[in-house]
Amino acid sequence: SDTSASGALRKMTRANFVSGVGGTNTPNFSAVNSGSQTISHDTLTKCSITTETYDSDSAYDASNSKFVVPSGEGGKYHLVASINWDVNVNPNVIRFFKNGSEILATTWGPTAQSYIVGTLNLSASDYIEVYCYQASGGSTGWGSANRVYFSGFKIIE
Repeated sequence: SDTSASGALRKMTRANFVSGVGGTNTPNFSAVNSGSQTISHDTLTKCSITTETYDSDSAYDASNSKFVVPSGEGGKYHLVASINWDVNVNPNVIRFFKNGSEILATTWGPTAQSYIVGTLNLSASDYIEVYCYQASGGSTGWGSANRVYFSGFKIIE
């Protein structure tokens, strides 16, 4: 219970209790690859992730496979990307690039499944892309749709 300025006791209701609490984790997005992509041995390559699953603020640029922070939406973002390679790759690396420069990387191997997870402090108009690298001795990648995903959301602060 609470008292107003007049000293009257207010009834504890859900509306009074949760006033000013909560929020939504937007912007949020998720995208997957639409088909095969071949990654050359020992070559850093941008992942083609062109099919949106959802995109709350139209912030995912599917034609360029990148998430762009909308105007007024700077803050901390939780991001994840995963690759399901056609074969075990050793080593393989997934990297987040911010505005064209590497900001976070993970190294895996030998494995056919790899991922990267991170929380990044981003400003409006910053963009994030997913790059990968593999050193299997030859070219490999993923042979069908839905083998690579990239998703994220803004953290409520």
